[in-house]
Amino acid sequence: MAQETAVLAKAEARYIRVSPQKARLVVDMIRGQQAGDAINILSATNKRIAPAVEKVLRSAIANAENKSEDIDVDKLFVAEAYVNEGPRQKRIRPAPMGRAYRYQRRTAHIVVKLGERAVEEEVE
Repeated sequence: MAQETAVLAKAEARYIRVSPQKARLVVDMIRGQQAGDAINILSATNKRIAPAVEKVLRSAIANAENKSEDIDVDKLFVAEAYVNEGPRQKRIRPAPMGRAYRYQRRTAHIVVKLGERAVEEEVE
């Protein structure tokens, strides 16, 4: 079933100004995908956070290449991808009759970890 894979490289973007809930929608699409396929998915995704997630993924790929010379980029896949909640900025919006409404500007920490798996060849 689920096989344990060693994590080869990791990249993290912290304090990204987006709601973690919105970022998780995009990150969930690439989890478990091959690295090349994940980049294609992110470039075609129509969400504001998609370019930031793609940047983190490309950084993880570069980290894997720098870590070891004998890594095949075609065998890399997204072993782990998750979004944690960052600190919230508390702000005040003016309201009628001299009142003030509080709201929060949320931030997110995006983490992408890559592993290596054998590429299955299609036999036909």
